[in-house]
Amino acid sequence: MRYVSTRGSAPSLDFRDATLAGLASDGGLYVPEAWPGLSEQAIAGLAGKSYVETAVEVMAPFTARVLDKAALRELAEQAYGRFSHTAVTPLKQLDHDQWLLELFHGPTLAFKDVALQFLGLLFERFLSHSPEHLTIVGATSGDTGSAAIDALAGRAHVDVFMLHPAGRVSEVQRRQMTTVLAPNIHNIAIHGSFDDAQALVKAMFNAPDFARRFRLSAVNSINWARLMAQVVYYFYAAVRLGAPERAVAFSIPTGNFGDVFAGYVAAKMGLPIARLIVATNVNDILARALASGDYSCRAVLPTPSPSMDIQVSSNFERLLFDLAARDGPAVAAQMHGFEASKAMRLTNAQREGAAALFASDRVDLDDMAMTMRWACEHANEVIDPHTAIGLAAARRADLGDVPVVTLATAHPAKFPAAVERATGVRPPLPMRVGDLFEREERYATLPATFEAVTGYIAERAVPAS
Repeated sequence: MRYVSTRGSAPSLDFRDATLAGLASDGGLYVPEAWPGLSEQAIAGLAGKSYVETAVEVMAPFTARVLDKAALRELAEQAYGRFSHTAVTPLKQLDHDQWLLELFHGPTLAFKDVALQFLGLLFERFLSHSPEHLTIVGATSGDTGSAAIDALAGRAHVDVFMLHPAGRVSEVQRRQMTTVLAPNIHNIAIHGSFDDAQALVKAMFNAPDFARRFRLSAVNSINWARLMAQVVYYFYAAVRLGAPERAVAFSIPTGNFGDVFAGYVAAKMGLPIARLIVATNVNDILARALASGDYSCRAVLPTPSPSMDIQVSSNFERLLFDLAARDGPAVAAQMHGFEASKAMRLTNAQREGAAALFASDRVDLDDMAMTMRWACEHANEVIDPHTAIGLAAARRADLGDVPVVTLATAHPAKFPAAVERATGVRPPLPMRVGDLFEREERYATLPATFEAVTGYIAERAVPAS
């Protein structure tokens, strides 16, 4: 399996090199050169398999010639052995057709653990017999940072510099990052939004001298290996609800489109997905793009669902590339225009292609709170604000007798104030992170400028050999 850039001019890479590179050298994102498929028989054969065995079967086509099934099994057993639920991503039924897929049983209580525990092990494996040293730069709206830091703290050959928007993540999210005192972990709070942080990360990758000097790599969902690991739970859930004989729909709360694109990949591989519902909060660029073709930035509004307070969804480029018949130069021109003007229109082919699988919904603060209350009172489930946005969109969708699975992306204890306001219940932190508020914090605060952030990194990072 080879990987190509969405912008068409970077060299193709194998799975190892695409994982270590993160972003392509032409500014694009790596995708497989062709989508592998699983037959109906192969999908049916996943019934009754453990999460680890499902992961091996789903990921094996993407790692061919680099990692065999035995290596994948070893990595998956190690990654998911740290999860607090033996099912790893258990399903819960809410009513006759609404389900929750709980993705928050990892060490940092968010869905990012499913991919990043695996990605951390991949980095370690690929670098273990190499003189290479990676400098991981990432931007987080809350959960990616803590999951990446947990996965990479103390690992050899890797330094992590994680940017988050100061004052725009929850206290639990911040402390899960800033209380990790391993010497290879560096937290940076910037005066700006998540979009500012993400733009700084992309600018570092697109500065050739800086990127080469420190061998930059990524843990954000721009890294293909992270998305690959997220494809697994779509298969795991759908098979338990009757796939491949029965189609299943998924509702995904999203800001950066990575989790949604993982569902798209599952569908391209043959999983019968009736609909992927893209649920946004009031920062609704994705809902507007899918509903009307208007992909234009507006001011980012802070909300109780901070991981979705995003106006530039980096993974959307992967979808645009696939829906543009994989015309890299055309997508490069489209994205360069967007980067210059912060606005673009989807082509007719892109809109029509998306409409075949995607629906979208914008959920405001009142509907989010009412859905949290409904889940608590009618299904005895306490859910976080992000999950509530996905569930609100799922309950409004008209899909007949198709079961709808909402991705429960974070433990409610990560957002206790918002949950308590809506439900009257203040969710406690699980015992495994119960001393979080007694731990020492360490982080730098910097202006959101390229010079300030790269200067800070240059003083602390290990130059490439």
